[in-house]
Amino acid sequence: MTTPDLEQSMTPSRTGLGELYDSYFKTRFGFDPRRDLVWKEVVRWIERRYLQPDARVLDVGAGYCNFINNVTASRRCAVDVFTKFPTFANPDVETHISSCTDMSFFADDSFDVVFASNLAEHLGRSDLILFLGEVRRVLRLGGLLILMQPNFKYCSATYFDDYTHLQIFTDASLYDFLEAYGLKIRESLPKFMPVNMKSTLRLNLPFLPLIVRSYLAMPFKPFAGQMLMVAENQKKGPGED
Repeated sequence: MTTPDLEQSMTPSRTGLGELYDSYFKTRFGFDPRRDLVWKEVVRWIERRYLQPDARVLDVGAGYCNFINNVTASRRCAVDVFTKFPTFANPDVETHISSCTDMSFFADDSFDVVFASNLAEHLGRSDLILFLGEVRRVLRLGGLLILMQPNFKYCSATYFDDYTHLQIFTDASLYDFLEAYGLKIRESLPKFMPVNMKSTLRLNLPFLPLIVRSYLAMPFKPFAGQMLMVAENQKKGPGED
């Protein structure tokens, strides 16, 4: 069984690369409405554990907005360099076409939860540091950063089939990196979901949500190559006690 290709989106260091990533979405990661059936179940699982209904939620690298469109929240915002992504957002989702390294259009402490799917591996080290700085700024003290992305430990054979992957992270290295930059790990799930959903989308659609729901409930995750990391904002910079 395979489930979400959660290669939802990525953010380059300069918004001038927007055309390149528009092409990426067209050629490698085309729109498929069936993905929403998978994401609804993933969002429901995340909401039960980490989100309050009145939370203010930001989706960074929102892509086709499968996560943010399905979240129940008092404020829903999304950021991506994909220039067409606002057309996929629900009417009440606030969208910004921008790099994740500069989210100055948001005030300090604007959000309770920041979510990003398959983002960090597409950023150079300096851009990732800038992104985490913005996360600490826009996320309230005690707010949560939730990251979903490939765990190189379990998907190394196909990791660089995606030409936009710039960095390698395992659950251990991502854990240490986030804690070094002022984010306290609350939960680390090294195996959360499979890396892609192409085979899943060929399954009988009426049963697809049940299949995903059952997989999320399993104590063991066959074929899982995606990890989930949940970190609490401590409002600290690198090396601060």
